Amino acid sequence: MKLIDSKVGDYLDIVKSDEPAPGGGSASALIGAQGMALLVMVCELTLKKEKYSQYHDDCLRGKEASQKLLNDLIKYFDEDTEAYAMAAGGYKMPRETEAQKASRAEVINSGTEWAAKVPLSVMKAAREGLIIISGLMGKTNPNAMSDLGVAVISLQTCARGALLNVTINLPGIADGKLSGYYHEESKRICRDVDEIAEELYDSITREIAL
Repeated sequence: MKLIDSKVGDYLDIVKSDEPAPGGGSASALIGAQGMALLVMVCELTLKKEKYSQYHDDCLRGKEASQKLLNDLIKYFDEDTEAYAMAAGGYKMPRETEAQKASRAEVINSGTEWAAKVPLSVMKAAREGLIIISGLMGKTNPNAMSDLGVAVISLQTCARGALLNVTINLPGIADGKLSGYYHEESKRICRDVDEIAEELYDSITREIAL
């Protein structure tokens, strides 16, 4: 069974156990998925109101793009745990012969690369979600402004959490060029995310007069 198919209570029981996965990487993807689900909801709450008909085309496009990102983040939610399992499984492989050592090292490296690639993809999805919100500002049902704000916070948290999970895997990647790319790209995306999210959060708080 996929992790995403777990009931909320069952998932939390797994997380709080002494099992190392699912951990922060999957949690970050799930936080981002929740943010995208909120954005889809905000679009729905706008589309169902005739008084916001002038924004219906924008919200329909936003909803469709958000649903795609939501699906991606759900996929990454499970993939993060799968990547960890691959790398961890490699460490349990035999290493008595040179061939075994080479095979073991290959599995560990492939799993570690995957474990860095998945959270980098999560970060890209979070940034794209924030860009969608930016394009919808002032075009959604104002009664759902707080929900939009929580979506922003969720996506920023998602990206920051994913950054930690990219970074912790970098020392285990044998390809220095790939490791360097992941390092620089993740830092750049996080800067973008923080800039967009903080601007959006300020705008939203002004709108609801916090």
